Amino acid sequence: MGWTDSHLHQFEKDGAHYGVPDEEDVVEMIDAGRVSLATLLEAEGDSLVYTYDFGDGWRHDVVLEKILGWSDKATRPECVGGDRHCPPEDVGGPRGYEQFLEVIFDPTHQDHVNMVRWAGGRFHAEDFDLKDVNLSLARMRWPVRCYK
Repeated sequence: MGWTDSHLHQFEKDGAHYGVPDEEDVVEMIDAGRVSLATLLEAEGDSLVYTYDFGDGWRHDVVLEKILGWSDKATRPECVGGDRHCPPEDVGGPRGYEQFLEVIFDPTHQDHVNMVRWAGGRFHAEDFDLKDVNLSLARMRWPVRCYK
């Protein structure tokens, strides 16, 4: 998504919750660091729910659409496509993002200048830069765990 991973998150599949375990968890949380995505999404059509930033409440349905052929050269994830720009971190969830877009695309709005500054400059919601996404993925440290 392009977020900073600065908020709590969890994956949910078949009633089990995977994330960062905490003593205050309301539900049992399985340590996500001990589970590979390949064990949760094994076949085309398998899905799970990813929730990011519990305060903002970003909820994503993740579906394994296609399994590509095996490559012994694969050492990290690669994005093969996408749509639209990632919402800014801490924008306030789906409702906050709607309000953000209303302000950012209306130069006459009283909060326009402040919102553009907060967003770090012009924001193009329709932009998706596949090359930029893959450069970001390449800069991250990935455990080299490949599953055949």
